[in-house]
Amino acid sequence: MRSEPISESKFFTCAQCGVCCKGFGGTYVSEADIAAIAAFLRVPADTVREKYCALSGSKPLLVQRDDGYCVFWEKVCTIHPVKPLMCRRWPFIPSLLVDIGNWQIMADSCPGMFKDADTTALIAHVTRVIEESRRPASVKQGKDHS
Repeated sequence: MRSEPISESKFFTCAQCGVCCKGFGGTYVSEADIAAIAAFLRVPADTVREKYCALSGSKPLLVQRDDGYCVFWEKVCTIHPVKPLMCRRWPFIPSLLVDIGNWQIMADSCPGMFKDADTTALIAHVTRVIEESRRPASVKQGKDHS
């Protein structure tokens, strides 16, 4: 029997404070993310790459301003409807599956993360979020996102 997925509210409720938009090593973006941002901003994808991205090795990530915030943070996310996958997943990110202790480190600065989350349930939830985000769009279309 399959159990119901755990609500994100048992682990995290976004405080819309922007802490996750500052630091943490930058926000990696895929070509799909770049295309979505470009369409949203009504500019060519090359403009997004040149103006808003930098490379970390061979991977593009969004530029951070001098104050450490993402280039798209202006007291709110200015690209929220098309924010990159890494942002949509936050704080349920792959590094938690490498070391669940990262949850406590992140929770020390993010007021929306519940520090006393059950580790076993949290790992299961992170795994599910990551697996769902990897599904092709055609599979996701039938899913209710309410």
